[in-house]
Amino acid sequence: EVQLVESGGGSVQAGGSLRLSCTASGYTYSAYCQAWFRQAPGKEREGVAAIDGDGKTFYSDSVKGRFTISKDSAKKTLHLQMNNLKPDDAGTYYCARGFRYCESHEGPVSVWGQGTQVTVSS
Repeated sequence: EVQLVESGGGSVQAGGSLRLSCTASGYTYSAYCQAWFRQAPGKEREGVAAIDGDGKTFYSDSVKGRFTISKDSAKKTLHLQMNNLKPDDAGTYYCARGFRYCESHEGPVSVWGQGTQVTVSS
């Protein structure tokens, strides 16, 4: 069974940093596109960043230059380093897995984690 478990969410002031992690199990880790999505209350879920099986990365324009996606294949863990956080970055962040290659920062993806909450105060 494929499982994705996020951690690292929390509360931070604007301008601060957080590092999210997602630990995977149940599949050959390095062979897939993996991504981070977020959803703010009342808004649609949106892609934030993705990294494919070859390590190529993709970012949404809203986070480019502030967020960094990376993976540790030995530990089967995906990370999202978030710097210079803004109130608009708040929401529930989801880890997701797609197919062999990413087409964009939105994957596509087919498997989701449960999410971790990020709060950014101004």
